[in-house]
Amino acid sequence: MKAVPVSTHETIIAGVDAHKDTHHVTILTRTGEKIADQQFNATTSGYSKLLDWVAGFGAVDKIGLESTRSYAAGLSRFLVDHEIDVREVNIPHSHTKARLGKSDAIDSEAAARKTLAGEASAVPKVSTGIIESIRELTVVRASAVKARTVAFVQLQDVAITAPASLRERLDARSGKGLARQCAKLRADGDRLDDPAQAAKLCRHGLAHRDLDTEIATLDARLDKLVTIAAPTLLSRVGISTRHAAQFVITAGENIDRLTSEAAFARLCGTAPIPVSSGKSHRRRLHRGGDRQANRALHIDTVCRLRYDERTIATWSVGRARDCRRRTSCGA
Repeated sequence: MKAVPVSTHETIIAGVDAHKDTHHVTILTRTGEKIADQQFNATTSGYSKLLDWVAGFGAVDKIGLESTRSYAAGLSRFLVDHEIDVREVNIPHSHTKARLGKSDAIDSEAAARKTLAGEASAVPKVSTGIIESIRELTVVRASAVKARTVAFVQLQDVAITAPASLRERLDARSGKGLARQCAKLRADGDRLDDPAQAAKLCRHGLAHRDLDTEIATLDARLDKLVTIAAPTLLSRVGISTRHAAQFVITAGENIDRLTSEAAFARLCGTAPIPVSSGKSHRRRLHRGGDRQANRALHIDTVCRLRYDERTIATWSVGRARDCRRRTSCGA
């Protein structure tokens, strides 16, 4: 669209709809008037042109980005490095799409208007420090653990269908035990037309993936990084290296973006929210947030309820209070 002349001293808001190869930008004035929109390549030179183009319309107040942890991750880092106030924008609601339609221009304008209205108040995570390294290693470890689980399941499945002479030798009950037995099998490469030899090669191949060593190596490296990033967290009862890694990943490098413990609780899906209707007045836990952090928090809580005296005492007091409340309501 044709740009509307604007004073270079006016404060402006921008919104970005991010994609793999291109980013679409829309600029608004402080009063909500649309100034211009344009598309840029998702490259370093494209980021520079994008920022120069936006700054050419006035003083940049905030820029709202969609997909700050995926398509807009590079742009987010670039803007933060240039001291731009970046806000994370949620994907438009389906009702909005049904009413207004969907295009890059519409989505970028919606991002800008959410930023202008203050709905997009979340500050994106910084991904240029040790926490990003922990996240990367955690992703690799999770993949290795999943691959090991799949290999064990496949070994147990193919052991059942193996020729009788081979099946009778594979008598281990655990996945690891079966993998040790299969790793010792040797097939005759010149006789693979024989199903028995092919079966040996299949089971040896599944068992020979040294995923245990890979996982152990990643655990050792994660332990070093997490000890540097969150030594106090690791000293707490029931918090392992993997759970501490998940908590720091969820919080992010710029932990000051979380203004309170309540904000972190909401991020972990443990904040109470009202679910009242009519005469009922009830609350339940928020079901959003980072589900991996929620899982880690649940396991840590279960562990602390067994071994941490303060947690046990707090839980006992809360349970007694709930019992008194139920008794009084029944009376």
